[in-house]
Amino acid sequence: MTIFDQTVEGRTGFRLPEEPDYGFEISNDLPTHLIRETPAALPQVSELQVVRHFSGLSRKNHSVDSGFYPLGSCTMKYNPKMNEEAAALQGFSQLHPYQEENTIQGALELMYNLQNSLCEITGMDAFSLQPAAGAHGELVGMLLVKKFFQLKGEPARTKIIVPDSAHGTNPASAMMAGYEVVEVPSNREGRVDLTSLKLLLDNTVAAIMLTNPNTVGLFERDICEIQKLAHDNGTLLYYDGANLNAIMGYARPGDMGFDIVHLNLHKTFSTPHGMGGPGSGPVGVKKELMELLPVPRVDFDGSKYLLKYDLPDSIGKVRSFYGNFGVLVRAYAYIKTMGSDGLKRASEMAVLNANYLKCLLEKMIPAAYSEICKHEFVLKGSRLVAEYGVKTLDVAKRLLDYGVHPPTIYFPLIVDEALMIEPTETETKETLDSFAAVIANIIDEAREDPSMLKSAPNNTVVGRLDEATASRKPKTKWF
Repeated sequence: MTIFDQTVEGRTGFRLPEEPDYGFEISNDLPTHLIRETPAALPQVSELQVVRHFSGLSRKNHSVDSGFYPLGSCTMKYNPKMNEEAAALQGFSQLHPYQEENTIQGALELMYNLQNSLCEITGMDAFSLQPAAGAHGELVGMLLVKKFFQLKGEPARTKIIVPDSAHGTNPASAMMAGYEVVEVPSNREGRVDLTSLKLLLDNTVAAIMLTNPNTVGLFERDICEIQKLAHDNGTLLYYDGANLNAIMGYARPGDMGFDIVHLNLHKTFSTPHGMGGPGSGPVGVKKELMELLPVPRVDFDGSKYLLKYDLPDSIGKVRSFYGNFGVLVRAYAYIKTMGSDGLKRASEMAVLNANYLKCLLEKMIPAAYSEICKHEFVLKGSRLVAEYGVKTLDVAKRLLDYGVHPPTIYFPLIVDEALMIEPTETETKETLDSFAAVIANIIDEAREDPSMLKSAPNNTVVGRLDEATASRKPKTKWF
């Protein structure tokens, strides 16, 4: 039911006082063509109806605050409320981007310190905080690659190598920057196939985009050899930082030989994620690419903080103003609260939780790769299809009936009927045990009555949707 369905003629949620007599006529300065000829088509409801309606809608949304959210490769971990309070402080929330620099020294100091913290965590030499999301950071990274080779006079480098297990944004970002995408296959272990990579490397390859750990949750243990192959070929190495939360404090992309890195602050550093709020995808580089970073960069001259624009080789501005500042505040608060030992502990717990849950679940659904994983793992649901005629999609839909958000499904594409699960470091053992018990119940249901899964969800607000139509032809308005 929409709020319009609750309309009762004449009902209102407010009452304005009568216009006082000022002793003179109040003129209306609005142009005639902007004045309504008929009243706005608003619902006629009471204030209580409005409150109950929208409060009820909010409870229909699933969030990490309301339940387990094991969405693989998306790191839906809890966002500490203290960080929210820090971002809401008046000195941060009431800033205006056009203020004079001398009035925003505190904000600039925070950004400068955050840049330095990210450099220390990743082993890079400089960061830009402008990109508004991870995919935006990827695009910025690809533009940096393009500018780097333009300045070197190597226009023939027109290709980007991307693993077949990569996040879909990797090839998309490379293509948006004008590159041809070349796919390198994974080997049987789920890692980059070195033999294939060697055959692909030539003087037309500008960069290799890698995620480490990769999207099947495994560390690319050949990374030192990969970086040598790349650099010996004059090729840059790009790090998709989506999975940094598995290795913080243990390994740094800069030390592995990466030249460019983007980070998802809204994942690794516990700020609102996806539809829960704006993202942030800062990009870090080694010193050879520092002068190419977007302007302005936040700098410190020894006495004051300033926005630095005098970078003639910069790729220019990539976003209005200076980034999603509220997200930067949250990430900075998280880093300062955790400290180096806390960030390392977060990685430990993310890996421990993933391996514990993997051990529970692979007894019921085979793991795509049997070895110890990092922060996430992938199950292979093809056996469920063979034995019960039940697909991964059916399992995911049935999870909704249990009040659990499904994991990522059918990704990465190299795993048949994939279920990609990431418990994150913020979940308790009890939550993981409960999730495993739910999966066990669903497997029993698949064995005894597969139709229960094929018709799921059965007790949600709406039943199973035609997802293709919903995606291509969404209904975004009431009338």
